[in-house]
Amino acid sequence: MKSLPLIRVFLVFTSLWGGFHSPSWGQGFPDDAQGVVQVETLLSFDKVHPGSQLKIAVIAHISPGWHINSNLPLDEFLIPTDLQWEDDPYVKILDTFYPESVLKSFSFTTQEMAIYEGKAVIGILTEIDKKTPSGLRKLSGHLTYQTCDDKQCLAPVSLKFSVPLEMVGFEVPVNLLHAEVFSKMIFKSSPGESGDTGGGLGDLIRGKGLFLAFILIFVGGLALNLTPCVYPLIPITVSYFGGQAGGRIGKMFSLALIYVLGMAITYSVLGVIAALTGGLLGAALQNSLVLTFIALVLVALSLSMFGLYEIRVPAALVRISGGAKGGYGGALFMGLTVGIIAAPCIGPFVLGLFLYVGETANPLLGFWMFFVLALGLGVPFILLGTLSGNIHRLPRSGEWMVWVRKIFGFVLVGMAFYFLRTLFPRWVYWLGMGLLAVVAGVYLGFIDRTGKKAILFPKVKLTVGILFLLLALWLLGTPGHLFLAKAQKPGPQWQPYSDVLIQQAQQQGKPVVIDFYADWCIPCQELDYVTFSDARVVERMKGVLPLKADFTHPLEPLVQKLREEYGIVGVPTIVFLNRWGEEIPGIRVAGFIKAGSFLERLETLLIE
Repeated sequence: MKSLPLIRVFLVFTSLWGGFHSPSWGQGFPDDAQGVVQVETLLSFDKVHPGSQLKIAVIAHISPGWHINSNLPLDEFLIPTDLQWEDDPYVKILDTFYPESVLKSFSFTTQEMAIYEGKAVIGILTEIDKKTPSGLRKLSGHLTYQTCDDKQCLAPVSLKFSVPLEMVGFEVPVNLLHAEVFSKMIFKSSPGESGDTGGGLGDLIRGKGLFLAFILIFVGGLALNLTPCVYPLIPITVSYFGGQAGGRIGKMFSLALIYVLGMAITYSVLGVIAALTGGLLGAALQNSLVLTFIALVLVALSLSMFGLYEIRVPAALVRISGGAKGGYGGALFMGLTVGIIAAPCIGPFVLGLFLYVGETANPLLGFWMFFVLALGLGVPFILLGTLSGNIHRLPRSGEWMVWVRKIFGFVLVGMAFYFLRTLFPRWVYWLGMGLLAVVAGVYLGFIDRTGKKAILFPKVKLTVGILFLLLALWLLGTPGHLFLAKAQKPGPQWQPYSDVLIQQAQQQGKPVVIDFYADWCIPCQELDYVTFSDARVVERMKGVLPLKADFTHPLEPLVQKLREEYGIVGVPTIVFLNRWGEEIPGIRVAGFIKAGSFLERLETLLIE
């Protein structure tokens, strides 16, 4: 604070000196300030439509060795850089963006000063009145600043300038200009700034704290046992641990614990990756190669259910575990396998966890959150694994258990079809599932000879066979199938994502809905087939510009750019931009959403 008087004396003296030596004091540049600062203006469009938004950049080019104060100087005595506009009945100033200042000390003070040097780019967001007549207009303004170097400050300057605007009708196309300049400006609600990162789970963690969040994550892991990726694997767990029972409950418990540890390793690694990259984990977990690998694993597991072979652990793991029956190494291997197979059944809950962990960029937090998720997922496996030894010893369990294993064998083949559904036309998927149900019903209910001498068991088999045949009729009658081909209901007229289209929508004052999707994303297809084809959604979407951003190949430059610009962590993600091109806070969608909930968000967008 002792240096403040020195700053003021220095500035007053040098300003008076510049004023005495300049006949143009207060009229513009003093004689010795000519060329120190030059002003350039840029527009975001070459032409302007009535009712649109326009961004203007006012660039102050500052000569080397000189600087001007920032718009928020650290001392009230200093003259700030300030941009003002003359009133125009057809142009409304919505927001002004000032660049970040640089802190420096000079010879006349030890206190740092907030300054601009080199080039200072000031952005202005404007709204053009809908009644603006066509023709050339000039928007006038003035930039006030004071130039200084390390020895002197020149007199304050108020430099006038004007920006030509060519107003045209909507029949005239406009072109985007200087995107590299305006993309760096953050106005009040820039797209991606107020996105819903983490979804409801992220809001809960921020609002309620980590303790309740970990409890919720654990419960969510329990619920994942009901997903189609996990539930059919339960009999495999029973079979595997039952084969190693030996009648020792303690041994079964320890093996089951190691089994769950394998799952925890898989998910914890995913959590760390999410924190380090914030990336599209769905792309890694659901691309065609990974899906094919998972399908092959499921088919291999199904063959063991049919008795073609017994599940055996690789010899290397047998040697590591020190046992002939797989031991702890085998349990760990099985746990890792189950973790990989179950991973693609992400669902909204786990996607929200990916989003939140990616936002925090905290690997340790990501590790423990997904570790707790795996514990919740693994509790039923621990119970079943512990009890499987006793189940294996139940009397007269042989025949009916073999038959039940075959049921789950067919279910596992169906899961393989499910994971490969994005690789085939829709009718091929439903045809394959329908024929599989026919084969299962005929085999389980009529061909399989298990328990033929029992009294009630054949009736149970017949009932199950009929149920599978009824399931086949339903599958073959699903919309999109070859036999009862009900064409998918028409949806919105989606267009490929384009910056130009978004800018044109701003010019026309039209809201935008962007659907970030990928071909390998199953919930993305469900959105198209269920939500976007709803008649109510189709009707309300006529008032917006619907765009689709293809994230099928996550390493493409455009995908990387959009991922960073909009903060996209996973697909599907739906972003809503108002007529000014700003994202509506709090209504972003991550994951599948039903038509009713989507319409609520759409109404919020349309009333903005």
